[in-house]
Amino acid sequence: MQALWMLAAAFFFASMAVCVKFASEYFNSAELVCYRGLLGMLFMWALARTRSIPLATRFPGMHMWRSLVGVISLGAWFYAIAHLPLATAMTLNYMSSVWIATFLVGGALLMGLLPARGDSVAREATSVGAGLSQGPLVLTVITGFIGVIMMLRPTIEQNQAFAGLIGLMSGLLAAFAYMQVMALARVGEPETRTVFYFAVGSAVAGSAGMLVAGISEWPGKPALWLIPLGVLASLGQLCMTRAYSLAKTRSATLVVANLQYSGIVFGAVYSLVLFGDRIPLIGWAGMALIVASGIAATVLRARAAPGSPAEEH
Repeated sequence: MQALWMLAAAFFFASMAVCVKFASEYFNSAELVCYRGLLGMLFMWALARTRSIPLATRFPGMHMWRSLVGVISLGAWFYAIAHLPLATAMTLNYMSSVWIATFLVGGALLMGLLPARGDSVAREATSVGAGLSQGPLVLTVITGFIGVIMMLRPTIEQNQAFAGLIGLMSGLLAAFAYMQVMALARVGEPETRTVFYFAVGSAVAGSAGMLVAGISEWPGKPALWLIPLGVLASLGQLCMTRAYSLAKTRSATLVVANLQYSGIVFGAVYSLVLFGDRIPLIGWAGMALIVASGIAATVLRARAAPGSPAEEH
């Protein structure tokens, strides 16, 4: 059942991206972030009441930092969805696991460069051991970025190059946001509360962004895309939470974590069927490499930090 819940979550997140794609013709990214936050806030407030989870927190600063980074990532992803093929934008956002592996490698290298106590032989042995233990992570990172190069190849349309960089940045910032979610989980914050404050931050930051980017003329019926956008995002988060709560063993948790990449498959189907996007073979191969490296990074991360919370999309 946990696998089915995760597949449902991936489907809802991909469907939310479709709504973003359609709504982006009438609203800017700041507006979409704001409206998604408002609807998500209402949904998570109702869920918290149903589960009798108090929304008061002892860690407002941690929630503020998580919301700030997460909102910027969300806005960048919405921009990428509006200007790139849907499958490409989805894949770049799912690079977060590879970015986390990059941070782990960089941290290990930095620690290896710092002076350590003890004689030089002990320091050298520690450095070699750390290098060997980081081998799989290094390979994962290299594979992921080769996939990015293949997907955002030099022949990409000039007007999509900037959007590609923004999409890549959305995955990078999503990794920072995820690490803050892990920190909140360690201090005992329930995921419902964390998601609620992220929705609040999205509504506030989106409103502030609208003061800079402006407010679009209300389009009438096309504005109805905003409703499924917020509802699908909340349903995706709810299904993902349910999937992880049902995964009682380490192997089950790994299966659930890796099934999140089915969102890229759903996004690719939508991209072909609804928008007629034509991605060359090298682009599909790049996506496959990114998915493979993301799965490997997820497995390696689960070994290092078992019981990690779910990633959000």
